[in-house]
Order: sequence, then C-alpha cells, then structure tokens
Amino acid sequence: MKKMADMLLRQKAFSEIVMGNTALVRAMVEAGTRVVSSYPGSPTPEIATAIASIPTAQRPFYFEFSTNEKVATELAYGAALNGHLSTVFFKSVGLNVAADTFVQLSLMNIIGGLVIVLGDDPGANSSQNEQDNRHYALLSYTPVLEPADPGEVYRFYLEAARLSQHLHMPVILRLTTHVCHAKQKVAFGAWQPQSPDDTPRFDSANGPYIPLTSLALEQKRTALDRLEQVRRHAEKSDLNQSVDNGNAKRGVITMGLPFLSLMETIGGVAAKPDILKLAYVHPLPRKTIIDFLSRHQTVKILEELDDVLENQIKAIAFDEKIPVTIIGKTLTDDWIGEYTPDKVRQVLARSWPDMIPPDKVPAAPDPAPSRVAQLCPGCGHRSAFFAIKQALAATDITVADIGCHTLGFQPPYNMGQLLMCMGASTAMGSGLRLFNTSRNVVAFMGDSTFFHAALPGVINAIFNRHPITLILMENGTTAMTGHQDHAATGHNFNAATDKIPVRQVLEGLGVNHIFEVDTYQQAKLIERVKEALAIDEFSVVIARHPCMLKFTREQRKKPGYRRRQVTIDQDVCERIHTCVETFACPTFTRDAKGNITINTDLCIGDGSCIQTCPSEAIAPANQKKSGGAA
Repeated sequence: MKKMADMLLRQKAFSEIVMGNTALVRAMVEAGTRVVSSYPGSPTPEIATAIASIPTAQRPFYFEFSTNEKVATELAYGAALNGHLSTVFFKSVGLNVAADTFVQLSLMNIIGGLVIVLGDDPGANSSQNEQDNRHYALLSYTPVLEPADPGEVYRFYLEAARLSQHLHMPVILRLTTHVCHAKQKVAFGAWQPQSPDDTPRFDSANGPYIPLTSLALEQKRTALDRLEQVRRHAEKSDLNQSVDNGNAKRGVITMGLPFLSLMETIGGVAAKPDILKLAYVHPLPRKTIIDFLSRHQTVKILEELDDVLENQIKAIAFDEKIPVTIIGKTLTDDWIGEYTPDKVRQVLARSWPDMIPPDKVPAAPDPAPSRVAQLCPGCGHRSAFFAIKQALAATDITVADIGCHTLGFQPPYNMGQLLMCMGASTAMGSGLRLFNTSRNVVAFMGDSTFFHAALPGVINAIFNRHPITLILMENGTTAMTGHQDHAATGHNFNAATDKIPVRQVLEGLGVNHIFEVDTYQQAKLIERVKEALAIDEFSVVIARHPCMLKFTREQRKKPGYRRRQVTIDQDVCERIHTCVETFACPTFTRDAKGNITINTDLCIGDGSCIQTCPSEAIAPANQKKSGGAA
C-alpha cells in the first residue's frame, strides 16, 4: 500500500493521482516552505491531513493549527519577516477573522515570502455564505492566482511562492471546494532536501513595519507598484491559457472550475467559442485581455459568484474603445452556486441559445430525497438539547454559534434562533437582553469556538454585567471540521502540551457562577440550567460529553473492542414516540404502524436514549424489560 508521506517526500520526479489539497502539500515541500499555519475549516482540512501523514521529525516545515485565522496569519507573517517562506490556509469566511491583519500585508516588505491559501465555497456547501474573496484581494492590493484542478494547484502554488519571494509581497492562491477535493493524476517535480538556513533575518531596516500616518501612504505607493509588476508578469505568464477554436464571432473569458465545466459543456458544439482562461484573476493581464476582446465580436464572461472579472473587463473595453459586446451575468441565479457543467450549460443557453438551445438543456435530475442534517448517534449535544429544552420557557431566546451544535436549531430541538459567526453568540445574546426583563437569553457555544473568537464577547458580558446564560458545549475537540485539537485538549498538532481548561479561563475572567454537568445526566442538566437562569448575572453551564464519533473510532482500534447496542422491548413500548419525535436519535425508525425499531448499522449503544423513554422500553441489548420479542 502506498503511504502518503512517502509520496509527499519522494525525491525523484513522479506522477500520482491526488486531490487538490494533497497536491498543495507536495508543492509546499518542493518550494522549500518553512512555516505553515492554519485554522481548520472546510474545504481545506485535508491539507492538514496530508501534512499529518509526514512524521514530525521528517516534516520539512513547521506546521500548527493556531487558535484562529487571525493568529495563524500573524504567525506566518512573523515567520516570513524572519526570512522564511510561509503559508497560511483556511476557509472562505476565515479571511473575515484574519482581515484586520490581512489587509495590511501588502503594505509590508515580506522578505521571506507569504502565500495565503483560501478555500472559497461557492454553493455554501459548508459555510454560512458564498462570499467571494476576490473582493478582499482588490481591497488589499493582493495578487490572486486561481487554479482549476489539482495539477494547477501544484503549479500555481510554486508560481505564487516564487512571485512572493521575488516581490516580497503576499500572494493569494484561491481554491474552491471542487478544486480542493477533485482528484487528478499530477506530474510532480523532483525534490532534493536542503539543510535549511534558519539564521534570523528580521531587520527593521527592511521596513518600515509600522503602518501609521505618512509611513502608511508610502507603503501604499509601494504596494501599488508591486501590483503593477505582478500585472506585467501576468502578461507573459504561460499559466494563462488561450484556446483558439477559430471563432472570431464569439469568445469566453473564464478561470478556475468554470473553465473545466465550459470545456465539458461545449464538447459537442460545432462552432466552439474561443477561450481565454485566466490564471491571474488579480491583477488582470490587461494587454492579453485587450488582444482577446479586439479579436471577437462578442465575449461572454464566465465566473462563479460575483461580477468581479466582468466589471473590470467592461472597464477595459470602455477605456480602450473596443467595439465588442460583453455579456456578463444575466439572471440572479448566475450569482449563486457552483459553476458545474449543468449550471454552465444553462448560463450559456441564455446567452447564446443558437449555440446551446434552451430546449436541449437537460432538465435538472430529480433531487435526492431530502435528508435533514443530523447530529451523530450518541452525540452529547442531542442529549443536552433534549434536557435544556425542558428547562426553558417557550418565550426564552436561544442564540446559536458555529459548530456541530448549530444543528440544534432544527426540529425537534428548536434551540438556536439566530446565528452569525464564530464566537458571536454571547455578544448577540447580550444585546438581546438589553431592555428585556421578561425573556431569558441563552447562548450556546462549543469549546473550540470558545478559544477561537468568543473570549472578547464573554469578557464584555462580565465587564458590562449582561445577565445572560452561556451553555458551553464541551466535547473535547474541534468536531465539525475533523476532530482537530484545541487549547483545552492537552495536545496540539505536533505534541502533547499543557491543557488550558475552559473552567479555569472562566474563573480567571471573573465568572462567579459556573455549573458543570455531563450531558448524559439529563435530569441534573435540567436543574443546573434552571439554577443558572435564576441568577441575575452572567452565568455559564459547561455541558460536557466527549464527541462520540471520535470516541467510538478510538475505541474500535483497541484490542478486545466489542460493539454495544440498545434494543426496544416491543411488549413494553407504548408507542409514545418520544424517542423519534423529541429525542430524535437517527438510529430509531418508525414504521407505518407506529412500531419503533433500531437501525443497528447506526446504533453505538451509548445508552443516552434509555432515560428518555417514558415506557422504559429501551435497554441495552440482552437486557430486556420482559420476556417478549424485541
């Protein structure tokens, strides 16, 4: 069996089928990257999975999961100022967290080079929005390369690293969900391990590194000059591709995933349009675009999400007085979702119905049966929601945060009536409590989120005496993105470390009312929440239970592991259906006659459901309540 680490560290040139996230790590190795940092978030966690496959002692660069994206960016920036090629990666909305630092980076002289890898999420597959981070690039004068497939991920990273080291400026490598997770056979280059020169190279004379007043204005001038150098480089880059189909009437300018979808869509078209595929999406290779526009009567701009290319290319055509018709987005739907082949076919059919007749566009396939997102079998959050709901009045306000527990907003729990971003629940809850003496406000938060972004909101609630209750859902991991460690777990990416327990942090901040309970102790949890709500001050209930998906995976690896199950005693069951309608564990199945059975493929036998049954019909397997058949 091939080992990923052997592939990533292979010294001879080779080809291998890999996903985009894995190709990126090989590129980091070949480029001589020395420092990599991140905060986990889809679609990028598999980058860290590939890094983790390399034993720490053999890893040619330092890697850490930082406490949040801002810290990860600052760490990589600091290392780059010391002369080390550095990379930071995170998901789309992670750039919002890092933005305070990120928008300053292009003003600085980053002598080691800094590549920022963004996992944007068209379609909002795993994010709260579809934000297009090219806007941040324009805002901050930061170049952007956008690959279409794993092979380009590899080549574009090498290009971004070289460019960043040469110009001493940050460069964005913008990936999207499909590009991160696509697989392709990629031709990798040779790699010869080098003894790194770790001599500290930071020198304030390379600055200034203080972006204030008149200094900041000169730094902005430098940033604009560097961006112009990138534009001139982009004009000559062979990463931009031109597909000449001999069609002077029609052309398409595109990039990334839409290019691949376009190529698939026009496969059977007789008069295929010419295509300009951009690798550099900021700054745009102006002369290349002028030449393409000048040679075509009509040009379609094909881009996912916002009209970033469209507006700039229309401005170029206007400034240069080019007599070309430019077709951009025509419907609201053009702004939404991934540009997969079916979507691109629909977009082109609206623009050029004679090329792709609308009546020849296949109807969308019947969608798969809807399936509500579920908390895992045995999840402590389910047990917590089942109990906490019994402690609250129907008029109480519940505020959600980012994490697995976000799913509590769904029926039957209906816990979490609003959501914004990581760490926002406490401050939003505090605002909802102002001028409100009749409705309790309860905020939910996970332990990873607590360290990521919640501390300012918690401190504010203490400092300004906001009498809300925080339910801190502690499951001992960063569960939603793949069970990464956080500051309270006692282990970082590389080694064991000191735990920073959430209770001690809360006590150190001055929280006077802290309750702790395992979420499987439902009666006790109900009482603790009621006690917390009765206090007219900021209070915290630490609702603790390990992530059962992680726990059961670990248990299966141990010698002598035996799977447990629960069973329904049909002679005892009164068909009250609390198990499916109120507790709602997905292992329970109700048939047309109202009978409840256990899906043994899902059940982990944790027993959290046993206490929820009014009939006491649920029991561990082989421990039935009566002699009837189960």
